[in-house]
Amino acid sequence: MHRLRSRLAVAALGWAALGAAPSPWWPLDPQNTLVVETTKGRIVIEMRPDFAPQSVARVKLLSREGVYDGLLFHRVIDHFVDQTGNPNNHDGGVSNHPNLPPEFFTMLAPKQIDAIATHGIDGITGFVGPTPFAAGAPQPDGKYRAWGIYCAGVVGMGRQADPGTGNSEIFFMRDSARRLDHEYTVWGRVVQGLDVVRAIAVGVPPAHPDKMLHVHVMADMPPAAQPQIDVIDTQSDQFKQTVAETRAQLGADFSVCDVPIAIKAK
Repeated sequence: MHRLRSRLAVAALGWAALGAAPSPWWPLDPQNTLVVETTKGRIVIEMRPDFAPQSVARVKLLSREGVYDGLLFHRVIDHFVDQTGNPNNHDGGVSNHPNLPPEFFTMLAPKQIDAIATHGIDGITGFVGPTPFAAGAPQPDGKYRAWGIYCAGVVGMGRQADPGTGNSEIFFMRDSARRLDHEYTVWGRVVQGLDVVRAIAVGVPPAHPDKMLHVHVMADMPPAAQPQIDVIDTQSDQFKQTVAETRAQLGADFSVCDVPIAIKAK
């Protein structure tokens, strides 16, 4: 379900009864949040099964099997990516599960899009939750053929030359690299810990690599250990105002990657 809309509707009824405006903050869905404890700190990712259902299912499976625990960040390039997730700690390593098909594109109905950052005759850029996307012009049925945008903090599935070789490798974007758009599967975005992503030791391989100590689906963690953060609701007027202000400030240099995703610790 798209960010538990039914829960939002219930909350909205409560706010309406109190005469209060809806909150611009949204709790993470524990079933679709990944918590990565690293040697440099914690990274929290909102996963997007609406963009990449098979990749999200695979990341959850490997996390629950403990495959990711203890794996090195084996290829880290500053201002680009942190790669990890290969059981042999080298490029090309795979899990015991079959390779995945590419999930480079998804179909989005207008009601699934939270905020549009740019809109032109050739398409749009915007957000579904905190994950940025681009899409072409609407299809005859009104839906958009969309793909995740590789902004800083976006997470993707690694692969070999064949697009159908995604398996267990994952990577975290230290900075934007739009050349990866619709070439690698986007399965979510970091909502807390981008500073940690950028602190991971650099090298191919690093001389003293950092590692993922423990990787958990948030729903599997004891309640007291779960991250207590809310993320800006990208359907909210507050977020849409942030988009507009960022666009006005940057003018022709504006990109969807420039829009900050705010969080609030509880």
